[in-house]
Amino acid sequence: MSKRVLSGIRATGQLHLGNYLGAVSGMLALQDSSEYETLYMVADAHAITTPYDVNQLRRQRREIIIDYLAAGLDPQKSILFCQADIPYHFELAFYFASVTTVAKMQHLPTFKEKVKQYPNFTSLALLNYPVLQAADILLYQGELVPVGIDQEPHLEVARNIARKMNQDYGTNFPEPQRFATKGEYIPSLTGEGKMSKSVAGSYILLTDDLDTIRKKVRSVPTATEVGGKMSRGVEVLFTLLNFFAPEKHTAFLEKFAGGTLKYVELKDTVAQAIYQELEPFQAKRQEILSDPQYVDQIIAEGTEKALVIAQDTIQEVKQKIGLAG
Repeated sequence: MSKRVLSGIRATGQLHLGNYLGAVSGMLALQDSSEYETLYMVADAHAITTPYDVNQLRRQRREIIIDYLAAGLDPQKSILFCQADIPYHFELAFYFASVTTVAKMQHLPTFKEKVKQYPNFTSLALLNYPVLQAADILLYQGELVPVGIDQEPHLEVARNIARKMNQDYGTNFPEPQRFATKGEYIPSLTGEGKMSKSVAGSYILLTDDLDTIRKKVRSVPTATEVGGKMSRGVEVLFTLLNFFAPEKHTAFLEKFAGGTLKYVELKDTVAQAIYQELEPFQAKRQEILSDPQYVDQIIAEGTEKALVIAQDTIQEVKQKIGLAG
């Protein structure tokens, strides 16, 4: 029997390189294997846990579906849908909240980071984010989740909830594991932290043209450190070079070690390699944009398929916890 896979990306803007290498590459690998049944959602409800613009969200939830399709996710192989179109996510999250303590949620590093980022917007929804994420996965009996390594604490929450539900109520939830991708942690262009849509100047969008990519890469700080050690900015450039032009990595390393490296040459090489990788995606995206009815059809079909699976899980859980006969 094939294993079921669930993953999703927040609807907080178009996809960037971190999304592509950290999540979408894993989605594609699992989709193309006969061992897995894959469901990929737009995490639009998760987007409202921090400040957002209503009109932007309406556009972005659809944009993510378009990006999925342009990146190669195939609706004949994967179920593509928007989280908020399936009300059972929120119902199951409430049931899961009954076996989850506030203290555990408050101690999660991701929650602490968001509180620092949005000190005046610490909502219950933000605190409950990992519980809803557990519901997202377990609603479809997901066993594998292709996400970046920073999501591991949330997956541990999902595993704990699955164990608690199974022990207390006799459910049969799997304990989901992370599917590691080659881009587990894509560094920010600023040299601080990871590439993130919420941090200005940290990311390259999959839709950026060559000039934009070149400008962004050239902005990476390359100030040298004492003793010839790579600065964080230089490490970022070599990380990206290794992803997009690995055949050139050794030669540039030798130049760095020999003190002959010209940073503008390294930066422009990285920018060109990234753009070449993104060209097919951008061409496909333009093709999809020209057919809005196709996108509507994909969302409608994906929602219908996801609902069938979700309904079965909810009916079983309600029966097990005493809310149905």
